[in-house]
Amino acid sequence: MPVSPLASHDDTARDDHARCGVVDLGSNSVRLVVFEGRGRNPQAIFNEKAVLGLGRGLQATGRLNEDAIGPALTVLARYHAVAHAMRATPLQVVATAAVRDATNGPAFVAAMHERMPGLAVRILTGEEEARLSADGVLLGFPGADGVLGDLGGGSLEVVRLVSGRAERAASLPIGAIRLAERAGGDVVRARAIAEAEMAKAPWLAEGGGRDLYLVGGAWRALARMHIAQTGYPLAIVHHYVLRREEARDLSSVVMAASRRVLERMPGAPQKRLGDLPFAAITMRRLLRATGAARVVFSANGLREGWYSRLLPDAVRAEDPLLAAARGLAETWGREPALPPALVAWTDPVFPDQDPVSRGLREAACWVSDIGSHDHPEYRAEQAFLRVLRQHGAGLDHHARAFLGLCAALRYEAEPGAPFLAPTRVLLDLPTIRRAETIGAALRLAYTLCGGTPELLAGTALERSGGRLVLRLSEGTGVFAGESVLRRMDQLGAVLGLEAVVEVAEG
Repeated sequence: MPVSPLASHDDTARDDHARCGVVDLGSNSVRLVVFEGRGRNPQAIFNEKAVLGLGRGLQATGRLNEDAIGPALTVLARYHAVAHAMRATPLQVVATAAVRDATNGPAFVAAMHERMPGLAVRILTGEEEARLSADGVLLGFPGADGVLGDLGGGSLEVVRLVSGRAERAASLPIGAIRLAERAGGDVVRARAIAEAEMAKAPWLAEGGGRDLYLVGGAWRALARMHIAQTGYPLAIVHHYVLRREEARDLSSVVMAASRRVLERMPGAPQKRLGDLPFAAITMRRLLRATGAARVVFSANGLREGWYSRLLPDAVRAEDPLLAAARGLAETWGREPALPPALVAWTDPVFPDQDPVSRGLREAACWVSDIGSHDHPEYRAEQAFLRVLRQHGAGLDHHARAFLGLCAALRYEAEPGAPFLAPTRVLLDLPTIRRAETIGAALRLAYTLCGGTPELLAGTALERSGGRLVLRLSEGTGVFAGESVLRRMDQLGAVLGLEAVVEVAEG
């Protein structure tokens, strides 16, 4: 039976409007994701899942769930039609543990080919599945260091990540469904099984003091429950972080809860209630095996890893934060040449910045004009929410709040505005002060240049001793009007410097 190769990239071209699609055929669910473009941050424009339980009963029978095969073929035919209607090319089905391990897996794939001739299907090995998941995680966490765990219905894939590289990998037969079946539904027995399987990968202990990156629907469900229960201000699982003690407490509560108690927990998904205790057991055992200091949840996994292999090397090497910021500017801004000019113009205001802080300032310059097409009364709020809630693999919650605050303050938002409440939870006071400084500098820049690099070129900022000097060139269309003087004074006050305007002949 022919199988297709995994998607691979082409270094020669980049089509920002092309579409591609991947069907993730798992033990519990089948999902189609259609991505648009070939950018550094995957943009999913279609995402549909059907929970079919194809792998339920596999532990006892060695076969795919017969009751789920017909519905699975029907769903796959729909996804095939949707992807072709959306002109998604390539389109590939990647099948994981259930199809890989079932004795009737080859017959199921043959039935797919009979119903959908020419459909590209790849049955992944355990290591291939693990490494694809690692590729997806590294799109969002390019410097990841620690251990990745990807929990499906049939298997748990684990990968050692070292400074942004995937090293050792293993596939363990303790997915949420399979673990429950192996343990006969007994939580105590499941804990022993999970511990024994993880002992077969002793290198997991190399994650001590590092991060544990968690991928998979059941673990994302636990994160959503924690977000709901704690009143966390951002309902985005990707980059959500729990300290080791918080993750242990969460897993303990879920492991011990009855189904009735789970049903009443805020954020608990009704379709996954039976899997949650076993997902919690696996998380708890993995924390113990790795000695990780933090748990970091990733919405990126196997599907994004498949997508990443379509990217040219140069695109994959881009900074995901800056790529996301540039994407917003390209969609909502007015002048693509202005953000780089703003970075250079604000450099003298921020001498001796470390690389992380400078990168955030550069990203803030890119998103500084994304409210330009909105109603003036709502520009600040719209710009803030656009950044805070955008889809961006490389944006952690701190960066979302910081960049959103910079954009809002550039549009003269009041620091105490109700819509800025998330920043007061997600950012500490020194970080808020840095955002206020960047916002004040950008506000001055736009007042001077009207959003054009040509006018900005006739101005310059300089720090000299205890003074902040704005130099203007005569005859360039820029002058020190009341608005400029006021905003110059505001920036000087934020910096604790005397504000001075000097005009030179052009």
